[in-house]
Parts: sequence; C-alpha cells; structure tokens
Amino acid sequence: MFDVTTYITASAFVGAGVCIGFGAIGSAIGEGLTAGKANETLSYRPELSVEILKIMLVGQAVAESAAIFALVVALLMLFMDPVGKPLLAAWALIGGSLGMGLSAIGSGVGSGFVSADACEGIGRQPSAKGAISSQMLIGSAIAQTPAVLGMVIAFILMFIDCSTKPLYPYWAAYLGAGISTGMAAIGPAMGEGYVAKKACSGLARNPAVQPKITTTMLVGMAVTESTAIYGFLVSLMLLFITFPESTTITKSFALLGAGCAMGFGGIGPGIGEGLTGSFAVTAVAKTPEKASLFTRTMLVGQAVSESTGIYALIVALLLIMVV
Repeated sequence: MFDVTTYITASAFVGAGVCIGFGAIGSAIGEGLTAGKANETLSYRPELSVEILKIMLVGQAVAESAAIFALVVALLMLFMDPVGKPLLAAWALIGGSLGMGLSAIGSGVGSGFVSADACEGIGRQPSAKGAISSQMLIGSAIAQTPAVLGMVIAFILMFIDCSTKPLYPYWAAYLGAGISTGMAAIGPAMGEGYVAKKACSGLARNPAVQPKITTTMLVGMAVTESTAIYGFLVSLMLLFITFPESTTITKSFALLGAGCAMGFGGIGPGIGEGLTGSFAVTAVAKTPEKASLFTRTMLVGQAVSESTGIYALIVALLLIMVV
C-alpha cells in the first residue's frame, strides 16, 4: 500500500512525461515545416540564402516556445516537494500536465505554418522581407497565446491549495480543467497560424496593401481564438467554483464531462474559423479595394462555425451548474 506522498510523487513524474511528451509534438512539426519550406525556396532562390536562413531560424525559435513552456512545467513537476500535500494534489498535477502539454501542440504547428510561408514569401518578394518578417512575428506570437493559457492553468493546478477541498468531486474538476484548456487550445492555435500564414503569402503577392492585410489577419485571428478562451473560462470555473463533497460518481463525472465537452468542442471551430480567415486574407491581397466586403463575409462565416463551439460551451456549463 503506497502512502500519499508516494502517489503525489508518482503523479508528478507521470505528469512531467506527459507534459513534455505532448508539448514536443507541435513544435517539432512546425520547425520541420519551416525548414522544409526554406529549403524548397532556396532551390530556386539560392542567392537569398542568408535572408532565408535568418527568417527560418527566427521562425523556428518562436515555434519552439510552446515546447519550452512545456519543458518548464515538466521540470517544476520533477523537482516539486510533495510532502504535506493531500492526495488531491496528484490529480491536480495530472490535470496541469494535460493542460500544458495538449495546448502546446496547436501553437507549435500554428507558428510553423506562419514561418514556413514567410520563408517562401521572402523568396518571391525579397524587397518586402521587412514587412514579411514583421507579419511573421506578429502572427506567430498570437498563435502562441493558446499555449500561454495552457501554461497558466498548469501553474494554477500545480500550486493550488488542495488542503481544504474534498477529493470527490474535485479530482474530476481538476482533471477536467486541464483537458478543457489543453484540448480547446489545439484548433484555435492551428487556425490562427493558418490565417497568419496566408497574410505572409499575401504580403509577398501585394506588399503595398500591408495595412489591410494586417487588419484582416488580426480580426480573423481574434475570432479564431474564441474557443480557446471558452476552454480557459470553463477551466477557471472548474477550479474555483465551490462544489460540495460527493462520494457518488455522478457529480465527479459531470465535471469531467464538462472539461471534455469544451475541450474537444473547441478544436473544430478553431480550425474552421482559421480556414475562413485565411481565405479572406488571400482575397484582400488579390482585391484590396473589396477588403470590407471580404471582412464582413469572413465574420459571418466564422460566426456560423463558432456556433458549434457555443453548443459545447452550453453543455459544459450545464454539466457544471445543473447536473
């Protein structure tokens, strides 16, 4: 029979592995995509090797950020002091590892989308390398924000005071909080990357309309972010709403179900809204005088795609507040 300290230590070790294991996936894919596109561009523009190598390395560094967030959380879990903590802390660590690890996947891939097209854009339009580089940095940074939300939830779960909380149903609330933010971050981060990717391509096509391209990109990315924010809000509710102690399995699984509903329900809308935004940005680059028309159409289309994420949010709220 293991004591509580042993259980918490074991959960910290498993959590650290899960955190960096998931966290390494997206960044590696994004970095590989960037390097691949850089090589493809160099095949027809070898004279730009210095410029393309610089933008490749900067883009890869930003894509690496999500994995570094996961590494920091994993190391903190490895070296934390489990003595004196209740058994609930073990579940909090597993939830935190999922929140950070899963959220890093989309941000790594999304940032890679942006930097890959930035490399290609500089090859097509070397004179616009400054504008394309700036666009890449803005877009890649925004694509990292869902991973930041995951890191915030991970820190809260690692350092939350569990001593006054009953094990049931809070084990499920903490696990659900990690799943909600972690999974809901994947789609929006990838979608945001796709919007910014097309902004870099659009600048290479028509650098004279940078303000319109940037405006459309930022609006499209803001809407795409929304389901990641829903996931974060559901996580905060699971963490800070007071739930009465209940040894029945029903309430625990209702809270876990709320995290799953919002987490999985946030993936598709994020990707769908990102695809809508990417085509709108491309259209603005081709026909800038119709930018307002494209932006309105983009917002209407994104709103329809958003509805499925709202359904998931409603179910999650019902599971938390009613069941």
